[in-house]
Amino acid sequence: MNRMSKDKIETGRTAIGIEFGSTRIKAVMVDDTGAPIAEGSHDWENQYVDGIWTYSLDMIWNGLQDAYSALAKDVETKYGTVIKTTGAIGISAMMHGYMPFDAEGKLLVPFRTWRNTITEEAAKELTGEFGFNIPQRWSIAHLHQAILNGESHVKDIEFLTTLAGYIHWQLTGEKVLGVGDASGMFPIDSSTRDYNKDYMSKYDQLTAGKGFGWKLGDILPKVLVAGEAAGTLTAEGAAKLDVSGNLGAGIPLCPPEGDAGTGMVATNSVAVRTGNVSAGTSIFAMVVMEQPLKAVHEEIDVVTTPSGDDVAMVHCNNCTSDINAWAGIFRSFAEAIGADIDTNTLYTTLFKAALDGAPDCGGLMGFNYFSGEPVCGFDAGRPLFVRKVGSDFSFANFMRLHLYSAVSTLKVGLDILFKEEDVKVDKLYGHGGFFKTKEVGQRILSAATGGPITVMSTAGEGGAWGIAVLALYLIQSGSDSLSDYLTKTIFAGEAGETITATPEEVQGFDSFMELFKAALPVEKSAVECIPAE
Repeated sequence: MNRMSKDKIETGRTAIGIEFGSTRIKAVMVDDTGAPIAEGSHDWENQYVDGIWTYSLDMIWNGLQDAYSALAKDVETKYGTVIKTTGAIGISAMMHGYMPFDAEGKLLVPFRTWRNTITEEAAKELTGEFGFNIPQRWSIAHLHQAILNGESHVKDIEFLTTLAGYIHWQLTGEKVLGVGDASGMFPIDSSTRDYNKDYMSKYDQLTAGKGFGWKLGDILPKVLVAGEAAGTLTAEGAAKLDVSGNLGAGIPLCPPEGDAGTGMVATNSVAVRTGNVSAGTSIFAMVVMEQPLKAVHEEIDVVTTPSGDDVAMVHCNNCTSDINAWAGIFRSFAEAIGADIDTNTLYTTLFKAALDGAPDCGGLMGFNYFSGEPVCGFDAGRPLFVRKVGSDFSFANFMRLHLYSAVSTLKVGLDILFKEEDVKVDKLYGHGGFFKTKEVGQRILSAATGGPITVMSTAGEGGAWGIAVLALYLIQSGSDSLSDYLTKTIFAGEAGETITATPEEVQGFDSFMELFKAALPVEKSAVECIPAE
């Protein structure tokens, strides 16, 4: 038993971070140095109900309580003590989406997650109105689409927030949001670290005369930056979080953040000219910019760091789901021949095989689109594998294809960012499940971007660790900026491991992308010809 950690737990010299990811809710406890000392998790999956990707409120609360309970059990097992307090708590979740509430706090429609591609009309109208790209998954696009659809609930909206904002509100009573998460609801003015007032005025003019009893500023959460107080855990909130009743009230919470912001923190990429790629169920790249983009690009979002600095974001809805599906096929085959294979060995074997494939995948082609992919103009998807009769159909090429497919749509957006906008990045970090197998994911992404990819030893800790660090920053920041705090305190001496693809690998990926773009009509035909259900 680590007596020092036990003492820190019992005296509250810790912080707890909880993040709602697409497939897992994870809770992490760190000590006052940022080192993880305990964790718990809960697996979940979104549901497709009445044409909407959603998670029910019961799923949200059962998952939160189960993840926290697993964390508390891990603490008790490792250190022989119970969690009664902590220095600070942070809540993070998938960004964007739509959670509107009425005056009684009732959710007016089922939670519409980021994965939905049902707001094309609204997104296009708002992008034209603002002269600023509004993606389909943003909260304002969902709100405006509901208005265009004539949905009756809109007039009753009292509060509109994200998943992280909802949980934080229920735990503290505070209707606030971290600036990074808020930047996925409505555009942020980086000079004020708040919603863009000109765009808000334009939106209120758009909705004037429709009979709503609200203006946009009335229903959005208050914006906070990293390090600002965001309320404390209420007695009711403590009871909702910890069903055992051990956790006390009064614990401070940092501003709730989105998974993009926690990914930036987890990779120490909140400074200008740094960036990161988060690759799991979805994949997105974030680059902190020196200056605004020169043009509006539907493929690129502009969001912010948890401190409010402008970030160019390329977000793709699909990444590893198709790899996971094929892994299930290979597992089934192994079981059919009587082979017992654990999950880690299965994925390591599949990923490592890809490195033996041809740089261009030997002519194999595929799309990993489980859902729509707006970067390439798709509002729905069909996983697809295509090959010519004469293609080199080997196991290695097959796996390399699926790893290429996982990052190919991201490359479409990054090419715009780096080649058309000439955005500069000194370091690009990778994190998420795609990079778990040593070297493989890094090398594939490096081939796609044409530059080096660095993975920190902490990258595997993920967003739950990132929001735990933001909770620590709340109580430890002093006069340090978030970037300085991360560099001097959390990542001191941590350089990470960097891999650069060979020129042949970069050229091979470019050749693959030529075929990928040429084959987009095939994917379009699959969407049109094969029913979703």
